Amino acid sequence: MKDKVHTVYKLADGTRVCGATTIIGILDKPALLAWAWKLGLENKDYKKVRDTAASIGTIAHYLAECDIKNEKPDLSEYSQADIEKAETAYIAWLEFRKQNQITPIKSELPLVSEKFRYGGTIDLYATLQGKPTLIDLKTSSGFFPEMRLQVAAYKNLLIENGYPISKVQLLRIDKETGEFNHHQLNGLEDEWEMFKKLVEVYELKKKVWKRR
Repeated sequence: MKDKVHTVYKLADGTRVCGATTIIGILDKPALLAWAWKLGLENKDYKKVRDTAASIGTIAHYLAECDIKNEKPDLSEYSQADIEKAETAYIAWLEFRKQNQITPIKSELPLVSEKFRYGGTIDLYATLQGKPTLIDLKTSSGFFPEMRLQVAAYKNLLIENGYPISKVQLLRIDKETGEFNHHQLNGLEDEWEMFKKLVEVYELKKKVWKRR
């Protein structure tokens, strides 16, 4: 799984386009800077901490995906410490699924917007309490504004590709406590408008940065 190829998003004519998370990555993230500063004061290498957190998040997502697909996970490439943290988050996922009426339809679903020229991979498209729902899983320490932009972009991907959607859920599965909390996001019109402008800025940035 560590060697899993990064998803390549292509339009119908073969043109490669960037993923939503890459586009949103051009935004300044004050919380991330403060976090890195705090780790520095504690004599910790923020890159190592970041990479460990990313590994744990990847494992947790993978475990949830295997649960949805009723497949046996292969975690042989990961450290036991990372697996244990991820399993704690996985417990939160199982508790969320137990407490809610979820029927998975698609998981890890890659989609492309021909109209707005970007891609993204949907964590889970399911019926939740009978309603077609986008569920985005997070193992972060909290909810951050850029997450709303991401799910707004994912919501459009589903709609544009013919998937009806009634609800959008941000689900945080905690790798420390094994608890979950989730937000139902309504509207997202402003977030979608902002994301569309970020697509334009991202493309302009690529042109400007290439100039000598």
